Amino acid sequence: MTTQVETKIPNPKHNQKTFRYIRGYPFVGNLPEFRKDRLGLFLHMARQGDVCGMHFGPFPGILFNKPEHVQSILVEHAYDFDKGLAIHNTFRPAIGDGIFSSEGDFHRRQRKLIAPPFQPRHIASYADIMGYYGEQIQQTWTDGTTIDVNQQMTNLTMSIIGKALFDADVFTETDELGAAMTVATEYVSHSLSTLLPPPYSWPTPRNRRTHKAAQVLRNRIQRFIDQRRNNSSERNDFLSILLQARDEDGKPMGDEQVMAECLTLFGAGHETTATALSWTWYLLCQHPESYQKVQQEVDSVLRGRTPTYADLARLPYCLQVFKEALRLYPPAYAFSRRALRDIEIDGYRVPKGWIVLLAPYTLHRREEYFPEPEKFDPDRFIPEREKQLPRYAFLPFGAGPRICIGLYFAMMEGHLLLATIAQRVSFSLVPGQTIEPDPVHHLALRPAGEVHVKVKKI
Repeated sequence: MTTQVETKIPNPKHNQKTFRYIRGYPFVGNLPEFRKDRLGLFLHMARQGDVCGMHFGPFPGILFNKPEHVQSILVEHAYDFDKGLAIHNTFRPAIGDGIFSSEGDFHRRQRKLIAPPFQPRHIASYADIMGYYGEQIQQTWTDGTTIDVNQQMTNLTMSIIGKALFDADVFTETDELGAAMTVATEYVSHSLSTLLPPPYSWPTPRNRRTHKAAQVLRNRIQRFIDQRRNNSSERNDFLSILLQARDEDGKPMGDEQVMAECLTLFGAGHETTATALSWTWYLLCQHPESYQKVQQEVDSVLRGRTPTYADLARLPYCLQVFKEALRLYPPAYAFSRRALRDIEIDGYRVPKGWIVLLAPYTLHRREEYFPEPEKFDPDRFIPEREKQLPRYAFLPFGAGPRICIGLYFAMMEGHLLLATIAQRVSFSLVPGQTIEPDPVHHLALRPAGEVHVKVKKI
């Protein structure tokens, strides 16, 4: 295991704090551990104290691990940081400068344009789509069959975001568009785990695969854009709303910007919820008493109906289970920011250009907020108990002006799909599997490989 030593931040003032950093290897720093056991590295750093340093090769980074740090970095000093060169150099060539990677005034303008369809009052209109696809997918599972619930949840959420974003059907991972998006997200994940990834323009095998996938995505999405431009009929999908949006000067988004936003929303809009649902079923399979409680709730409330938006308020335990899965396995398990100037966070000086890290995975395991943090306990999120948590102790979607724009969509989708499927089937884990999170090969904290469950129709 790596060791830690005391270090002073360059040129500290007399009253500034110092922090520990994890000793790494020459030149590559802590990259080997970051690639081999990223979550273990973060947990090891968190055990050293509330602030701990590491090195991405020659580049220093600091993990801040208190809710107060989240408020300082993501809220109060949000515009004193950006996403950093790794994000910019990876996302922009492959996907475009969408809402995830854009910065400054441009990002604020884009977010303002995109935000309206993601408000709760509009998101509610997509509940019927979610329920419909939840019913459709469970009908493809026969009693007694074995499925990979990880893949099935990806297919399901990809179908939903495809319908919500483009008003188009049959979006699954086996579809050409879904397969292309998988290649693109794998490229991004690999590049972010590599110290010096080859430029996107170099004809490496991975880059060639990604270029081909990106072209498939762009061709398909451009056809959707052209169809909307040529057909004035009113639609409720995100793409139509993006094309109708106007900035303060009355200007619409250009096609290239619409393309970047669609690619960003399509990728992020399925992977995170699919990941959260996969872990939710895995945890319920391991805790039959909670699974039984979920099914009793949905049976008593729904009585065989497909759930609607209005039903969600009467399904509180389903929401508690989904939140507890998000706590234990947050899809966005870490955030990084680059300091745009010298800045002080909680008495620690962060020099310009340094990377700061916030890790929901470690924040969600602080024992003072979540006793027995590795235990699955949905009662943590009984409303009265949840209100007692410090703000930002539970951080599945980020915070501040760059909080995940799709958080209401994702929370409603997870809540509704859990209820929809739980009243139709029961899952049981196929014995002999070792299910571990894999933060290296995916952008979200997906399970490594397949998660086989046996289906029992109810």
